[in-house]
Amino acid sequence: MELQEPCRLFDLLEWRKALHPERPVFQFKENGQWVSHYIDEYIEKSNLISYALLHLGVKKGENVGLISAGRPEWNYVDFGVQQTGAVLLPIYPTISEEDYQYILNDAQVRLLVVETPTLYKKISNIREKLPHLENLCTIVPMEEVKSMDDIYELGRRYLAEHPDAPAKLQEIKDALTIDDVCTMIYTSGTTGVPKGAMLTHRGLIMNVQEIKESPGKTWTKALSWLPMCHIYERMMGYLYQWLCFTVAYAESIAKVGDNCKEISPNMMACVPRFIEKVYDKIFRKGEKMSGVGKKIFDWAIDLAFQYDLDESKLSAWYKIQKKIADKLVYKEIRESMGGELYMLVSGGATIQPRLTRFFSCVGLDLYEGYGLTECSPLIAVTNSNKKGRRIGSVGFAMRSIEVRIDKETNEIQCRGGNVMKGYYNQPELTAEAIDAEGWFHTGDTGYFDPEGYLFITGRTKSMFKTSMGKYINPEVIEEKMKQSPFILDMMVVGADQKFAAAVIAPDFDMLGDWYLRHSTSAPAPADKAAKGKKSKKSKGGKAKAERKLDKTREELIADKMVIARYQRVMDKYNAELGETERIRKFVLVADTWSEANKFLTPTQKLIRRNVAAFYNDQIEALFK
Repeated sequence: MELQEPCRLFDLLEWRKALHPERPVFQFKENGQWVSHYIDEYIEKSNLISYALLHLGVKKGENVGLISAGRPEWNYVDFGVQQTGAVLLPIYPTISEEDYQYILNDAQVRLLVVETPTLYKKISNIREKLPHLENLCTIVPMEEVKSMDDIYELGRRYLAEHPDAPAKLQEIKDALTIDDVCTMIYTSGTTGVPKGAMLTHRGLIMNVQEIKESPGKTWTKALSWLPMCHIYERMMGYLYQWLCFTVAYAESIAKVGDNCKEISPNMMACVPRFIEKVYDKIFRKGEKMSGVGKKIFDWAIDLAFQYDLDESKLSAWYKIQKKIADKLVYKEIRESMGGELYMLVSGGATIQPRLTRFFSCVGLDLYEGYGLTECSPLIAVTNSNKKGRRIGSVGFAMRSIEVRIDKETNEIQCRGGNVMKGYYNQPELTAEAIDAEGWFHTGDTGYFDPEGYLFITGRTKSMFKTSMGKYINPEVIEEKMKQSPFILDMMVVGADQKFAAAVIAPDFDMLGDWYLRHSTSAPAPADKAAKGKKSKKSKGGKAKAERKLDKTREELIADKMVIARYQRVMDKYNAELGETERIRKFVLVADTWSEANKFLTPTQKLIRRNVAAFYNDQIEALFK
């Protein structure tokens, strides 16, 4: 019998078993060691979860919650739920108890699986406020608490008591179609209360089919570290399974570099913020170098920024220089990422063009996709064809959908099987997002160039008008300014004001290194601390004491030399902006913007209303 391509997502189980049963499906670090998980275990545990759900009376269309970082069990729960016709509702492990309460009640979740004791405690704290929740269990075992082992055992009991259980489950699976809802993802809420986007098997499979030709034919490994509850990483996970890759789950974002060295992946998904941090780490390393080594490093970095994705446009002399730079600098950068990483796929926001040039020149080809949760998520994507990428573009519209640009607002709109069925129990909001003709309104602005490449220019809801009647797209300005390694985060403000201004969160690692090199006030180490330690020697052979920063963040951002340095950053990039877009005033802040303080979404997007509210006094002072 000829093997059929997957039609529903859970068909990937039999697909993988037929093609590569010998290859690990997942790898996960346990007790300091990478442990492999194979397809037979995947199928067995997914089925046991399905049987347990049947025992508990879970019905088609019912929402089952999952709060966990990426790990093999995440996938077992996913397909175990899908096979029964129920809908998996994955939720970020990092949100507040209030957000959990809202989502779990809105989705009327009866069964919830959480990963850790910490998450169990967060849910336990609000358990009395969750009237629908009947069953709660953990993936990591806890004393006197139901765990996944109990779910598996429940499935085994159901199987033992119902000999026809396999046939019954198969009957349920056979009745499910490609247009059935398989998952519900709550949007991250940059502009309001989270909404549950109902996504189908069709939408996700269309995404996978669109991009499955881009990875190398001989590649077999991927590293996963983004939240699996985000539809972007979720879709990439299905791609890896379709291609029969082994997916290794990183221990944490802080361990991505170490894990890359340990497992040597061929590709991984990421977000622009991660790309920026990797580059900043490389940049800081170069800043600490000296002599001939620094000159070679700086030359190689500058060379990378001149790279063109269309290598036919590169001169013979450039190509010779690139080969030399590769041996002296680029090879070491690749080895720091495992040595076999060939593709970084970025989503969630646009990438600075210079970083696309840099990483692609270094040999870590940087690809982009654009979309939203509501589109499963892709609308456009770059590919590995000869002209599949263009600097600054997110690629071509998906071949299987329609995409248009509104003539009046420049809003990007799309129509096709990738679009959600709607927002859960929100018919009015659904009607606002999807018009009567089936066009989904993204809220993003952009344009197609003559060759069909899509460029993103901002969000309609982020744009504001100054008191002079000029519209400003803050995201364009922020992305340009954030090319500076001194700026970690930034928000442009100025609605109904005479000019644009900015709140800036510095990269304090970069700023601290710079301050030590340029300030005469930073003290050398005390004699006691220096004793007994080998001193670094300068060229003249004299001991060179290492200076340490003794200023707090608040003291740093108040320092006149620091403020002047940031003014030079503003001046540099203001010169590339239009008159009304230029940043006339700015304020430096000491806080790190993160999910924890609700300045960023779990996908690292700026929550403007929260940042504006927190720094209200500083923002008002900018315009006095």
